[in-house]
Amino acid sequence: MAFEGLSSRLQSVFSKLRGKGKLTEDDVNEALREVRLALLEADVNFKVVKEFVAKVKERAIGQEVMQSFTPGMVVVDIVNKELTALMGGTQSKLVRASKPPTVIMMAGLQGAGKTTTSGKLAKLLLQQNHRPLLAAADIYRPAAIKQLQVLGEQLKIPVFSLGDKVSPVEIAKQALQHAKDHNNDYLIIDTAGRLHIDESLMDELKQIAEAVNPNEILLVVDAMTGQDAVNVAESFHKQLELTGVVLTKLDGDTRGGAALSVKAVTGCPIKFAAMGEKMDALEPFHPERMASRILGMGDMLTLIEKAQATIDADKAKEMERKLRTAEFTFDDFLDQMEQVKKLGPLDQLLDMLPGAGKMKGMKDLKVDDKQMSRVAAIVKSMTKEERQNPDLLNPSRRKRLAAGSGNSIQDVNRFIKQFEDMRKMMKQFSGMMGPKGAKQLKQLKKLGRGMKFPF
Repeated sequence: MAFEGLSSRLQSVFSKLRGKGKLTEDDVNEALREVRLALLEADVNFKVVKEFVAKVKERAIGQEVMQSFTPGMVVVDIVNKELTALMGGTQSKLVRASKPPTVIMMAGLQGAGKTTTSGKLAKLLLQQNHRPLLAAADIYRPAAIKQLQVLGEQLKIPVFSLGDKVSPVEIAKQALQHAKDHNNDYLIIDTAGRLHIDESLMDELKQIAEAVNPNEILLVVDAMTGQDAVNVAESFHKQLELTGVVLTKLDGDTRGGAALSVKAVTGCPIKFAAMGEKMDALEPFHPERMASRILGMGDMLTLIEKAQATIDADKAKEMERKLRTAEFTFDDFLDQMEQVKKLGPLDQLLDMLPGAGKMKGMKDLKVDDKQMSRVAAIVKSMTKEERQNPDLLNPSRRKRLAAGSGNSIQDVNRFIKQFEDMRKMMKQFSGMMGPKGAKQLKQLKKLGRGMKFPF
């Protein structure tokens, strides 16, 4: 999980501060030494760490903290605000052309996930009722064009290609004309990468930029490469004048330094973050929400938005009714499990819940597709009557379910026992998925920076 080590260290530092009724300057200095070490271990740029700690210290030893009844929480709030500012302050949205199409040029080194990210971005735009066109301008990497075409077929998004014998500059020019002729309001150009930055790569990218005058030049960088990602961004920005950065593999075993350093070092905002390999695992980057997640405060806004985007409203309404009237059956459980799976990996959802990292058992909770499939197999082995009435499941029937689903009797017993607990959990989700979710989201957005929770 992204930032796990940093988050754990910072929360430990602040829990000590909260235990003190009054803070001295020595207390603040000791805490900031720990913060400094935590940031450096997370591979945050040294200069960035130095400036960050200085800003926090300047505010933390002021009258506002020393005279507060809850000095520990005031320091947490200061760190939260400074972390948010470090990552850009507010969300940086895509620039739109005054006259379509909006041209987005994707750049980056090989292996950063540029082609896949181009597809993810196209899908995100399609979900927002836009008409994107993908252009295959990487003529060097074997199968790069084919990869983009396969993604286009999967996503039902058109892909413009002239093969690998035409220059990338010409491909970009003709793709732009094609987008105009076919009323595509976004053109995403997947350019070539290299194993390292070289002059020929930069010259080609400059020529493409001159030919199509892109509204956005987005650099795709692998968050797992830490400070190398920041150095790559700095080099590209000097020559190409980037408009934004997309961080990939932010869900992996990354220390988070790239996300915390790239804006401060390059001046380029992070516009998107890829939180997984699936094609819907690209999220707009919200600095204030990411800061909250790092500090263990959760990210309820993103969780609610995910629910509203993926959950069938009519099904959710019916599910709410069933939960209220205790009509929730195993069939409904199967359906609900599929809906929750659409929200993304469970560990990422838990990461968005305030204080989930400190809840017993949550830290090591992993639910993979195989486990969920085994549970689904138990339900599918039941008769229609058994699914509607769990009371029918006597020992002999449970033995049959175990044999039919490839599970042990203990597994079947455990699942049935947990069914009531699952009902309760789904009841909490149902409030978020239904019409109340929209009201909650509206109220949360009025708060500007989202909900803040003590941890």
